[in-house]
Amino acid sequence: MKVLRPILTFLGLVVLWKVLVSLTGVPDFILPGPERVATVLIDRAGVILPHAVTTGMEIVIGMAVGTVFGGTSALVLTVSAPARRWVLPVLVVSQALPVFALAPLLVLWLGYGLVSKVAMAVLIIYFPVTAAFYDGLRRVDPGWLDLARVMGGSTRSVLRVIRVPAAMPAFGSGLRVAAAVAPIGAVVGEWVGSAGGLGYLMLHANGRMQTDLMFASLFVLALMALTLYALVDLIARRLAYWQPENGFA
Repeated sequence: MKVLRPILTFLGLVVLWKVLVSLTGVPDFILPGPERVATVLIDRAGVILPHAVTTGMEIVIGMAVGTVFGGTSALVLTVSAPARRWVLPVLVVSQALPVFALAPLLVLWLGYGLVSKVAMAVLIIYFPVTAAFYDGLRRVDPGWLDLARVMGGSTRSVLRVIRVPAAMPAFGSGLRVAAAVAPIGAVVGEWVGSAGGLGYLMLHANGRMQTDLMFASLFVLALMALTLYALVDLIARRLAYWQPENGFA
């Protein structure tokens, strides 16, 4: 049933899309029908697939690097008071800067290749991972920490045995947010300047009024984003396998 629900939802959206196009009679160059997009997706698969691979690499590498940097930063902030005093304010203030405005600078500094797109994805991923994990590391049951101190636990052992495991649910939440926003960084970087990727393909398709190709590329990007989120959600559940999941029916 869990697999059937998203399939039915997707089919329902496709039907609504088809009904909207049929009732309004909107031209294909403004809103192509789902059957036209499906045809382009199949016919132009040889064009779309290489660009999808490029964007996928940018997203996955950015996700991995951003997670490592974010997790490490959260640990440093937890154990180091000077880091909290000096680094944490800078980290918070940095979020006041529009990350998208940095994309042209990253392309200028790092070039049109993979590195600038990965850097853009890392910038977007870094803060939610750091903030969520750091918050989880701070909000450990004080009783556990008092017991560890009474038993003579060192700062390193308390961090490894108590704080990190207790923070895994929060870390998982940060990973889920990162997975949702990671494609944004890669695509925005491709829009600013690139030699490949789905964002690059959509930009060129838009300039040629190939709206059906834009929708096909967008569909592939959405499928990649959903797959990434599902994988990250599975990993997050495994990281906090003991955590009960209570929700409304």
